[in-house]
Amino acid sequence: MSPEEKAKELGIEFPEIPKLYLNLCIRTGNLLMTSGHVSDIKGKLGKDLSVEEGYAAAKECAIKILQSVHHEHGTLDGLRCIKVFGCVNSTQDFTDHHLVINGCSDFYHEIFGKDGDGYHARSALGFASLPTGPGVEIEAIFEIKDA
Repeated sequence: MSPEEKAKELGIEFPEIPKLYLNLCIRTGNLLMTSGHVSDIKGKLGKDLSVEEGYAAAKECAIKILQSVHHEHGTLDGLRCIKVFGCVNSTQDFTDHHLVINGCSDFYHEIFGKDGDGYHARSALGFASLPTGPGVEIEAIFEIKDA
């Protein structure tokens, strides 16, 4: 099953995205680079949100990123996820950032294959705050394989 078919099977929709102040996904050469996408789940990990809620927030970001990538490229097919940068809004003593960002990584493994095009480099970092107060913000880079 192709990534596009898998996403649709999982109920992911690809609505039209209006032009905003910043470009949510831009192509340069054979790369698609996304802006940070934030979760609708608000709060601070280690205080307001559990690791499970943070995981769900990271998955939510992953879906929003795919919608932006799809809007720019027209399909999820022929792409390889090469980098995920995860920002976790967390308390100073919270140390499970990697478990939170697994919500994004696991989802991309499911869509693109863990041993294939979904196998990516990743950073998972904690921040004292994020703009508008989301639990998670993620950006990603995809390679267009046939470009």
